[in-house]
Amino acid sequence: MKIQIINGPNLNLLGIREKEIYGTISFDDYLKELVSQFQGIEINYFQSNIEGELINKIHETGFSYDGIVLNAGAYTHTSIAIRDAIKSIVTPVIEVHISNTGAREPFRRRSMLAGVCKGVITGFGMDSYRLAIEAFRSLNSRK
Repeated sequence: MKIQIINGPNLNLLGIREKEIYGTISFDDYLKELVSQFQGIEINYFQSNIEGELINKIHETGFSYDGIVLNAGAYTHTSIAIRDAIKSIVTPVIEVHISNTGAREPFRRRSMLAGVCKGVITGFGMDSYRLAIEAFRSLNSRK
């Protein structure tokens, strides 16, 4: 099983930025935990602050991976282009968010992406990523 994690803008600053919302661990450190926890699943990671690079990675992995875990950051609320990229691929995508976007500012409560994703996991901190991988593992075992 192959899973691609894609993080969008400002998520390269996890562990440094707004610790009260996003926590104190960097994604690189968390990724080590995920890889250790999900031995036997190939987990690849990509982060970019640039919308087009996120779209390119979705296109690149969207026909050959078993799942994409996507935290598009602020692009979640604005990007029709990322929505269209998700609609264009066959690999299922689970949208994740570290914080509970529904409990934050009104503009964060609307996702342009949720309607074209397999599911949405939000508000469980970094565990949102683990929950998404577990969902893909469960879906894959039913095939």
